[in-house]
Amino acid sequence: MCSGVAVNPLRPAILAAAGSARMKRAITRVPVTAAVVRRFVAGETRAELVPVARALLESGRAVSVDFLGEYTTDRGQADAAVAEYLSLIDDLAEADHTVPGAHSDIPRVEVSLKLSALGQSLGQDGPAIAAENLHKLCAKAVERHVWVTVDAEDHSTTADTLEAVRQARAEFPWLAVALQTYLRQAEGNARDLAAAGTRIRLCKGAYQEPGTVAYQRRAEVDASYLRCLAVLMHTAWYPMIASHDPAMIAAALALAAENNRKPGDFEFQMLYGIRDAEQRRLVSEGHALRVYIPYGTQWYGYLMRRLAERPANLAFFLRALTDR
Repeated sequence: MCSGVAVNPLRPAILAAAGSARMKRAITRVPVTAAVVRRFVAGETRAELVPVARALLESGRAVSVDFLGEYTTDRGQADAAVAEYLSLIDDLAEADHTVPGAHSDIPRVEVSLKLSALGQSLGQDGPAIAAENLHKLCAKAVERHVWVTVDAEDHSTTADTLEAVRQARAEFPWLAVALQTYLRQAEGNARDLAAAGTRIRLCKGAYQEPGTVAYQRRAEVDASYLRCLAVLMHTAWYPMIASHDPAMIAAALALAAENNRKPGDFEFQMLYGIRDAEQRRLVSEGHALRVYIPYGTQWYGYLMRRLAERPANLAFFLRALTDR
């Protein structure tokens, strides 16, 4: 999932650092980093995650939980990720003991997953392995009344990801997929998926991409988001607006009204640790809001993408380093 209100001029450099093993060693060895990570990551284990998820559910929010990890090139690691997600689905289903709210027909707990963590990157057979693992997790989710969303990754995975989702939706029509509007093909994908009735998470994008496949200017990304949002609000079964940008939130509310969508017909999504007051405000006004909660030991890439998205996040990190 991605966020974004203000453009961070250091974004390209930070995203480059996200792929640097040397920078990873330097940052993860700084003791204060752990305290900063806890603002955006709900711990390294399910035991740490579950109380966080339960508290958010009790506040009237829904949750989408991501077990951090991506670009797995070892079959054992992919199998371990599947096993973790199977246990996570059970734990989340048991954690949701809150009184159903205005949108009780919508599952309040969800898992978000990256197909590259499930084996998509395991050579020629990778896409088939990831698709098989996705099916296994969706079948488990049906048993426990939990939703699943397939996260977006860098543009090189988009075609395989969308194909895996299309295949899985033949049996699991509620399965969702994330679309990143900084990609030039986003509007076309939005139209295709919306016409098929897919549940769609719409975000701006959080990876470093070349100009040949992705818009580079904020105004272009915003315009693409608004075009895709209009498509989803007009056509899609259940749009999920993943943004912290006040302009996008206002546009979503206006488009919902134009298309006679009630609060239960769509939802907002925001990241754990960002704009908590705004999350609570939207819930207080009767809107469905889901918080994206990551956990696990593989937090470095996620943290760097959060720092790259918003100057406020980077300022928070640098302030913590200065104050240590």
